[in-house]
Order: sequence, then structure tokens, then C-alpha cells
Amino acid sequence: MTGFLTLLYKELLRFWKVGFQTILAPMVSTLLYLLIFLHVLEAHVEVYPGVAYTVFLVPGLVMMAVIQNAFANASSSMIQSKISGNIVFILLSPLSYRAIFFAYILASIVRGLLVGLGVYLVTLVFFDIPLQLPLWALLFVILGSAILGALGLIAGIWADKFDQLAAFQNFIIMPLSFLSGVFYTIHSLPIAWQYLSHLNPFFYMIDGFRYGFFGVSDISPYISLLIVAICLLAISLLAIRMLKAGYKLRY
Repeated sequence: MTGFLTLLYKELLRFWKVGFQTILAPMVSTLLYLLIFLHVLEAHVEVYPGVAYTVFLVPGLVMMAVIQNAFANASSSMIQSKISGNIVFILLSPLSYRAIFFAYILASIVRGLLVGLGVYLVTLVFFDIPLQLPLWALLFVILGSAILGALGLIAGIWADKFDQLAAFQNFIIMPLSFLSGVFYTIHSLPIAWQYLSHLNPFFYMIDGFRYGFFGVSDISPYISLLIVAICLLAISLLAIRMLKAGYKLRY
């Protein structure tokens, strides 16, 4: 376990040393979303009975911050290692590809949780936000950050330069995040868009996480949990397969 713990420590230290950029900056960006929607839509939108729109918005914004930063952590670390050439030191070590995978994923989960916790604690200063089922919320936030960490690892391995990684994030991660029900409940959408929303795996992460706060969700949390678990398994297997084959790493 020494090699695994060393790599994990390196990944944790990598984002912690620049915490102003990797933790504080995403918190500020997320809180700006909340501030804007508070003044624009608070008096005009009601989603769940007895739940103010701003309170409804908080879990979605927290989860969006978590998954985006989990993705950014693994993807940026991998592509920086590839471009700088220091990935060779990891590949030459006696670490197994599974140990490499779990080190990257755990570091991504930690960064995602730190950002999400920071956003949540700040919002508690201004709003009374219920957390009725904390274990459900914790389960979904861990699974969601693990999925995006694995997806970030895949993107970092696949990309040859930062432009490709930025395209992956701008054309896949960002649209899926914004169209996942962060700012609305899917029942407010036309039927066709509701069906399309059910094809978005990010929707199940957001909806399941929000269920932990209010005990109310757009679909059954057990269905969301099943779909999120299947997505995590599939994406993890793909990432491990790419590491094992050395795709764009050894050659």
C-alpha cells in the first residue's frame, strides 16, 4: 500500500497547494449563481410545495460544483503528467493499474467533497436548508464525484493537449451539468424534454442528491441509485482498461 498512499498523497497535495484556485474559486463561482438566481427568480418560481426556489437550488449547485471539480482534478492531473513527461515515473513504478486508478479517483472525490462542503456551509449562513436524509445525500455525492473522477481520468488519457480536454469539458461535461435539473425540476419541462432528461446520467446524480435534502425527488431515489451505480461501474471499467492497455500512455 505504500506506493498507492504515496500517489494519493501526491494527488491530494497537487490541488491543496493551489487551494485558492482549486477550492476557493469554484466556491465563489457557485455562490454567484445562487446570488443571481436569488434576485431574479426567487419570487417567480416554486418547485416543491413549501420549498423556496433558492433553497431548492442549493443542493443542485452543490452537486454541480462537486462533479465539475472531481472531473477537473483527475483530467488536469493526468494531462499535465502526460505533457510534462512525469507520467513515466508512475508507469515505471511497481504500482498496479488498479492502484493508480483508485489514487486518482479518491483524490478527485476529496476535492469534490471539499468544494461541495464549502458551498453548503456558506449557504447555511444565509438560508435554512433542511437535510432530512444525510446518508442518501452523502452516498450520491460520493458516487457522483467518483463517476466524474473516472470520466476525468478517461478524458485526461484520451486528450493529447489542453485544447482537446477543454473541448471535452465544454461540449460534454458542461451541457450535461446544466441540463441535469440543477436549476429546475424536470416536471416543469415539456414531455419531450422530460424524456431527454432521463437519458442524462447527471440528472440521476442531482435528483438523488436533492432527495437527501428534501425527501422529495422527481423519480424514485432507488432507480437513481441503480443507474448511478451502473454508470460508475461502466466508466470505471473503461478507465481501468485504458490504464491497463497503456492507451496513449506507453506509446
